[in-house]
Amino acid sequence: MVSFKTLLIFFLLLVISSCDAYQVSHDGRAITINGERKVLLSGSIHYPRSTAQMWPDLIKKAKEGGLDAIETYVFWNAHEPLRREYNFTGNLDLIRFLKTIQDEGLYAVLRIGPYVCAEWNYGGFPVWLHNMPGVQLRTANSVFMDEMKNFTQLIVNMVKEEKLFASQGGPIILAQIENEYGNVETSYGDAGKAYIDWCSNMAQSLNIGVPWIMCQQSDAPQPMINTCNGWYCDQFTPNNPNSPKMWTENWTGWFKNWGGRDPHRTAEDLAFAVARFFQTGGTFQNYYMYHGGTNFGRTAGGPYITTTYDYDAPLDEFGNLNQPKYGHLKELHDVLHSLEKTLTSGNISNNDLGNSVSVTIYALDNKSSCFLSNANTTTDATITYEGVKYNVPAWSVSILPDCRTEVYNTAKVNTQTSIMVKKSNEGESEAASLQWSWRPEKLDETVLLGKGHVSANKLLDQKVADDVSDYMWYMTSFNLGKDDPIWSDDMTLRVNGTGHILHVYVNGQYLGSKWATYGIFNYVFENKIKLNPGKNQIALLSATIGLQNYGARFDLVQTGVPGPVEIVGRNGDERVVKDLSAHKWSYKVDLNGLENKLYVGNPRFVSQWQSHDVPINRMMTWYKATFKAPLGNDPVVVDLQGLGKGLAWVNGQSIGRYWPSYLAEEDGCSTDPCDYRGPYSDKKCNSNCGQPTQRWYHVPRSFMSNDGDNEIVLLEEFGGNPSLVNFQTVRVGSACGNAYEDKLMNISCQGRPISAIKFANFGDTQGTCGSFEKGSCESNIDLLSIIQRECVGKENCSVAASESILGSTNCDNIAKRLVVEAIC
Repeated sequence: MVSFKTLLIFFLLLVISSCDAYQVSHDGRAITINGERKVLLSGSIHYPRSTAQMWPDLIKKAKEGGLDAIETYVFWNAHEPLRREYNFTGNLDLIRFLKTIQDEGLYAVLRIGPYVCAEWNYGGFPVWLHNMPGVQLRTANSVFMDEMKNFTQLIVNMVKEEKLFASQGGPIILAQIENEYGNVETSYGDAGKAYIDWCSNMAQSLNIGVPWIMCQQSDAPQPMINTCNGWYCDQFTPNNPNSPKMWTENWTGWFKNWGGRDPHRTAEDLAFAVARFFQTGGTFQNYYMYHGGTNFGRTAGGPYITTTYDYDAPLDEFGNLNQPKYGHLKELHDVLHSLEKTLTSGNISNNDLGNSVSVTIYALDNKSSCFLSNANTTTDATITYEGVKYNVPAWSVSILPDCRTEVYNTAKVNTQTSIMVKKSNEGESEAASLQWSWRPEKLDETVLLGKGHVSANKLLDQKVADDVSDYMWYMTSFNLGKDDPIWSDDMTLRVNGTGHILHVYVNGQYLGSKWATYGIFNYVFENKIKLNPGKNQIALLSATIGLQNYGARFDLVQTGVPGPVEIVGRNGDERVVKDLSAHKWSYKVDLNGLENKLYVGNPRFVSQWQSHDVPINRMMTWYKATFKAPLGNDPVVVDLQGLGKGLAWVNGQSIGRYWPSYLAEEDGCSTDPCDYRGPYSDKKCNSNCGQPTQRWYHVPRSFMSNDGDNEIVLLEEFGGNPSLVNFQTVRVGSACGNAYEDKLMNISCQGRPISAIKFANFGDTQGTCGSFEKGSCESNIDLLSIIQRECVGKENCSVAASESILGSTNCDNIAKRLVVEAIC
C-alpha cells in the first residue's frame, strides 16, 4: 500500500517538473515565453570555432553585454565525419555547450540545418554524403532526405534526452531546419518546393515543443516562421501575419578570404540597424557573429576563407571585448529591454516627416515611447515632437522611453575604444629565436614512381576521397618517341584546374604551381616542359583550401583536376595536342608526413628530424620547435610572418591553415576615419591593404601546458623562413573614453592598471583614438590633472561629462564630449 507521504512527494515532483517547462508560443507581435512577450536579443557563437574552456567566459560576456540568447549552428560534417560514426567530444560537445548556456541563465537557438553555409567546409555537409549512389543534395531526393532525417533526429533525440528544449525546462526556445534555401530554391524547380514542404513536415513530426524557423524562406510552409538575414532587416515582413518579425543574422562585420582586405562595420551603423529593426516592429534579433572565433583544423570553407573568423564581432577572435562595438550595443540592449512590454504589446503609430525622417510611437497604458529616425545619409535632422526640438544626426535613431528625454542615439558613442596590442612572450627567459629542426616531406613514391592507392582511366573529382585531407596526388605515365607528331623543341604541359592549388612535377622535377583567387573556380596551368624519349612521369598535387559552401548546387562545384590534362607540341604554325585525361591515373590521398602524423611527435620518426642546416624557402618541408607558454592569462597568438603556406599544430592540436605570403589587395583601403553613414557592405571601411592577409594565428591556452616545453610543428607547402616565428599575447594597449555631455565616461584596461593619461579634452575633439586633437572649443580648467588624479593606477575609472565637474566651455552649438586617452 502506498503511503500518503509517498503520494505527496510524487505529486510535488509532478508539479515541479511541469513548472520547469517553458511554454513558447508566438503571434504577429512577439515570441511569448511562459505568457510574457519578449524582446529577444541574441548572438551567434559557434562551439567548434572556440574551445570548450572558452565557452563559459564567452557566454558570460554575452550575458553581460545584454543578450538573452545564444544562437549556434550544428555542424553535420564535424559530428558525423564518417557515415554512422559520430563525434561529440571536446570542442564538439554540443550538449555541454548548451548546458553552459543554460548555466548562465540564457536561452538558446539551435540551428540544426543541417546545411549551415557559415563559411564552413562544404556548408556543413559531410563529403561522404556527396559520394552516396543516387544522391542529390538539398532537393526532393530520397537518399539525401533519409540521411538528413537521420542526422536531424539524432540531434533532436540527444537534446530531448538531456531535457534541453524549453518545453522540457531547457534553454532552447527556437530550432531551425534548412538554411537560406529561399536564396537558391528556384534553381531546383518543383523538387525544391517539394523538399521545403518535406523539411517542414519532418521537423514538425519531431515534436520538440518549441517553434521551428526557416531563414530567408519567403514561402516557408505554416507553421514555420520565416526570418531575415542581412545587413538591415527593418523592411522585412514575415510571410504570415501571425508570425513575429525575426532577424536571425545581423552581420556584425564580414568574413575574410585569402587575398581579401580586413572588413570593418562601425558600432554606429550596427546600432542603427538594430534600432531601426525594433522601431519597425522587430521582436527577435541575432548578431552573426557575436563571437566569430577561429577556423581550427580544416574547417574553413568557401573556398579561400581564412583561418581567422573574427567577423569584427562584439567579442573578438580571442574573446576580448571589441570596443566600442560591445559597449555601444550593450547600452542599446539595456534601453530596448526597458521598453519590452511597450514594444511587444503597445499600439504603434508612425509619422513620416519626409526626407527619410520619421517618428514612431509605441503607446501602452497611457504611456508612450518614441523612436526618432533619420535615414538620410548626409543631412542631420531637427525633429519637433510635442513642441520640443530634437537633433537627430544623419543615419541614426534616437530613443526616447518617455517620448520626452533622449536616452540613446545610435550615432553618439558613449563607450571606450580599445586599441589592442601584441606583447612578446615573457615565458621565454631570453628573446632568442626558436630553435628549429626539420625534415623533408618524402615525395619519391609519388613524383618519381607514381605509386598510388587506387587507379582509374579517367580524372577523378577530389571529393571521391571524402575530404579526409587537403591533398591528393594525380599521377600518370606515358611513352613518347621522337617520331611522335607532338615531339618538338616547344612543348608545354597544360592542366585545367579548379581554383585551388596545383603543384606540378614532371619526371621527378618540380615544374611550377598555380592557383586562382577567391570566387574564381577555374584556371589553366601551362608551362614549358622537356620530355624524355620513352617513358615520362607526371605527378599533379592538388591542395584544397576548403570546399565550396554556398550557392545553388554548390556541392557539384568541381574540386581537384577536372581536366583536360594535355601535352601541347608546336612546330612553327602547326600545333598538336595529346590529351592524357583518359590515361590510367594513379591516385594517392594525403602526404607522407600527414599519414605518419609527424605533428604529434611520432617516436618512430624522431631520428629523421635534423637540427643542423635548417633550410629556408624550401617546398614541402616539415619544421618543429619547442617554446614556453607565455605568462599570464592573456590570449596567445603565433606570428607566422615569413612563412609561405601550410598547416600548423601546437602540441598536436591543429591551429588551422596558414598563408601569410598571400597579401591582401593593394586597393580599397583609406586612412580617413570610416564614415558610418549610409548602407554598409563588405567593401566599405576596409583596412590591411598590401599586408599579409593573416599574419597572427590564435593558439588557445588550453592547447598549451604552463609547465615545461610546448611543441609547434609546421608543414610548409610553398617554402618560407621559420626564423621569424614567435609567440605573443594580445591585450589592451590603450583605451579611449568618450562621453557626450551629461553621460558617464568609463575607461577600463581589462585587468591592468592605467599607467598614464595621454590626452583629455572636454569640448570639441577631432581625430580618432591614438591621434586626438583639440578642436574649436574646450574646458577652461586643467582637465588633464583631474583625469590623472581620478584614473592613474586604477584598472578602471569613471568621470561624468559635466561642466560642474570639468569646467565651463566656450562651445556654442557644438555637442560637447569628454574624450580621454589612457595608456594601459
